[in-house]
Amino acid sequence: MSTYVYGITSRSHPALPEGMSGVGEPPRPVRLLTSGELTAVVSDAPEGLRPKRRDLLAHQNVLAETGAGGCVLPMRFGNVAPDDAAVTHVLDERAAHYAERLAELDGKVEYNVKASHIEEAVLHRVMAERGDLRALAEANRQAGGGSYPDKIRLGELVAGAVKAKEAEDALELRGLLEPGAAAVGVGPESTGWLLNVSFLVARDEAEHFVALVERARETHPHLDVSVHGPLPPYSFVEPGPAEPAGSTARADTGTP
Repeated sequence: MSTYVYGITSRSHPALPEGMSGVGEPPRPVRLLTSGELTAVVSDAPEGLRPKRRDLLAHQNVLAETGAGGCVLPMRFGNVAPDDAAVTHVLDERAAHYAERLAELDGKVEYNVKASHIEEAVLHRVMAERGDLRALAEANRQAGGGSYPDKIRLGELVAGAVKAKEAEDALELRGLLEPGAAAVGVGPESTGWLLNVSFLVARDEAEHFVALVERARETHPHLDVSVHGPLPPYSFVEPGPAEPAGSTARADTGTP
């Protein structure tokens, strides 16, 4: 039977709570596979696994329970190996790498920050900052709204200014938050977000980091800033036992 992998810990990691269950319907019992100084947190893999909310939450819960006792390298949802032997083979093959990552990530958590423009607020800001756009808008107003080409030109200029503001705000927001993080991982670009970045933060610095986010919200009222965390450090773990070498685990797998 194939093996579902939740994460990797050290051999010395405290025992997991008795009766812990994971993905599947019915939920599969969680167990440990140990080889050398490393342990993989696994269960049997259910057939036809899909990213349903129940299973996403089960995956998260296993990692949260494991992480409560010490550092765990979280695997992304759906990480399935052919069998137990394949998992322990990778633990042996990449022992030095996993040991290094466990040491590096010990005592750290991930915060994923996304930001987008509040449309009306950013339009006001752009018009306030750009005298040329205000002048063109006023000229159109005095001309009874302006000709169709004039309206198109103004719209294109405003859209270009907003686009430029996205890049400017993304750089500025990231610069405000980076001092509170030990490492930064850029998430995939997606429509609607001007920033999608994960920050690796020491647990004892978490309050400080969240305070930086709140301060950024206050100083940038034209931005809608969301923060998810603390999360297992998905964005700072390289491919797991069942993942191809070119893949990465991202934080958005941690927020179903």
